[in-house]
This record gives sequence, C-alpha cells and structure tokens, in this order.
Amino acid sequence: MANEETNTESQLSNKEIVDRTTIADVYHAAKQLEGVVKKTPLLHSDFFSDLCGNDVYMKLENLQHTGAFKLRGAYNRISQLTPEERKIGVITASAGNHAQGVAYAAQKLGVKAVICMPATTPILKVEGTRALGAEVVLYGDGFDDAFAHSLELQKKHGYVYIHPFNDLQVMLGQGTTALEIINELKDVDAILVPIGGGGFASGVALASKLVNPAVKVIGVEPENAACMKTALTEDKIVTLPSADTVADGCAVKTAGSLTFEFCKKYLDDIITVSEMDIMGALLSLIEKHKLIAEGAGVLSLAALPKLPFKGKKVACIVSGGNIDISTISALIDKALIARGRVFCFSVQLPDKPGQLLKISQILAEQDANVIKLDHDQAMVTDSFKKVVLTVTVETHNQEHINRIVKALNDEGFDIAKVY
Repeated sequence: MANEETNTESQLSNKEIVDRTTIADVYHAAKQLEGVVKKTPLLHSDFFSDLCGNDVYMKLENLQHTGAFKLRGAYNRISQLTPEERKIGVITASAGNHAQGVAYAAQKLGVKAVICMPATTPILKVEGTRALGAEVVLYGDGFDDAFAHSLELQKKHGYVYIHPFNDLQVMLGQGTTALEIINELKDVDAILVPIGGGGFASGVALASKLVNPAVKVIGVEPENAACMKTALTEDKIVTLPSADTVADGCAVKTAGSLTFEFCKKYLDDIITVSEMDIMGALLSLIEKHKLIAEGAGVLSLAALPKLPFKGKKVACIVSGGNIDISTISALIDKALIARGRVFCFSVQLPDKPGQLLKISQILAEQDANVIKLDHDQAMVTDSFKKVVLTVTVETHNQEHINRIVKALNDEGFDIAKVY
C-alpha cells in the first residue's frame, strides 16, 4: 500500500507531529464523532479468559456502522475539511472497510466521495459502497492499480485524499476506541489492537498512553504481513516482498511513515500470529460467542495464548466483521481441519462385498461421524480388483483421529491421510 503523507501538518516532520499531538486532540475527535459512531459493546469472554489465563474483554467494532472501526477515522478526517474542500470532495482507494467508512462519512457530511476500487472487487462490496452514496470508479487488477488511478484523479480534480492510515486525523478518530475502553474498564491492564498500516494501533496507543501510561498497548500482525514489526526491528520503513494472509484487512506491505513514528513512541510490543492462529480464533469466536468477524478482526484474539503475562485485565479489539459467506465457509473448514475436527482419508479395498460395511463398523465403534464418502474403482490403475474409498469424518481432536487410524490399521487397512 502506498505511503504518501496526507496530514494537514505536512510542513512538520513526522516526529514533530507525534511530539505535538496531545490527548486534547483525541478528545476533540471524540466530540466530532458524538452521535455518529456507535459506542460498541465491551463484552467479557469466559472462553478466551480461560484460554490465556487473563480476564479478557472484547471491544466489538465488528458491530460498528459499516461493520468496522474505519468509520471513526474517516469521519473525523472529513469533518475537519474546510468549506472549500467540502465543495471539491474527497477521494480514496480501497476495496474494503476504508471505502465504506469514507462513503458513509461523506454521505453524512454532504461531501462528494470518489472511491477507486480494483475491477476485480466483488460486486457486493462495490454495490455496498455505491449504496452509501459514493461514486465508485473500477480500475485495474489490484489495489496498487486502483491507488495509482486515484492519485491521477486527485491531481486532475483537486479532490482531498483520505488515506486509510497514514493521516493524523484518521489516527485520532481511531484512537477514540481506546477512550471508550478505558472509560468502561478503568482498571484495564492491556489493550490488544490489530496492525495493517498502523493507523489503528497508532491512535489506540496514543490515546491509551496519554490517559493512563500504565496501560500496555500491544499490536498484533499476521506473520505473513508483519510490516510494522519489521520496521520497528530495523528502525526504518521496510517494504515486504509479499503480504499474503487470510487477514486481508491487514495485508499491508509497507507501514505508514507517520504511523511508524507513533508506534515507535507509544506501542509497547507487537505479537505476530500464524494463519492457523487466525482461523482458530475466528472459529472460536463463532462457536463460543455466536459472533462473526473477518480475518483481520480476530487478530487480537489470536494473540491471547502468546501473551507473556497472566492474571491481567485485557481488552481485545475485534476490529471488523465484513466477510462474505464463501470466505468464512472456507476459513471455518480450514480451522476445523487444523484442530482435528475433520479428518479425510483414503484406503484401497478389495472389490468384493462387505468391505465398505467393515470400514463403516470400525468408524461407528470409534464414534466417528461420516459426512462424505466416495467409492471409486477407476482411481486404481494397477488392479481391476481394487477400489479406492475416500472418507471424510467429523472427529473430536487429533487424539481421536489417532485412535481411528490405529483401529483401521489393526484391522489390516493401510490408509492415506488426505487432510
């Protein structure tokens, strides 16, 4: 993601901006957002508390207007425009939460919004953004193409650019989330916040530390897209070769230059989580709390088992819930497999009566529920007297799978794990 400065204090260095920003700026943003954003619930979780040995609360920004925290920063930024700038309008590039946040804020404030989205953007996201009153321009095969085109349109028409993270007013808006957490949970010990380009983490860390320096603020990044952790480790902005993660809202290769300075000053630590960690957290949130979130939305929950402390009050920000049904289905399937809740195997059987029944009896004895079965003679090329049976079963955990494999082996069946 591109990294251009869009803050109105562009004549100052990034470090000067950080040093001059005060808690009054965050409270001003909160005032701007009154009556516009939801003060989302802070829900205690017995399950996640037991999982990590801390007292865990979830700040549910997936229940925010437009389904994500992004509205906070977008609205605060657009609300600061001069009358002349409002007449001209705003522009941004996004295929996700930022697009809808900008569109919603612009509609509320009566400002024209132009959103450049890749031509490959799912139609539901396109129509969802248009439904909020924005002019959608489809261009290119990916975000970089759309972003480049948005800069051309900005130059041509003079629109105000609303950057998704590398903008002071955007960060201040995001930081209001921390004010709500601390106001409701005054003795909170730590706040976990996801990191993409760093705008959310910057705002949350700034607000938290200026209200109560004792609160630890920990960022969470996917292992496959840890641009901020890499930047802080090397003490310079680094562009990752790739950012391939199921947490697509945090799939950012390059941290913001301004967000880097804020995180460097105020963030206590960054934890990275694997793709399996993310999918497992998503599955747990759905199963235990009946709540839907996107991959990036559950990063803070995925980091809980990796916290270096116990017995603390921890607030995890569930940052967004915009995920389509096909994607969530695929992620759930992968998470079930990773947890040993689904097991698929194949076995060659003699092509004679009774073999399928024998397999079925063993599985029933081991309390394995068959959910799919495929019996195919054509797959065996070296013998006309054998068939391949592929079976998918519901299981309890990896230990249960091991018992099933042993029971089949004990009866002379040589199986091959498919997944």
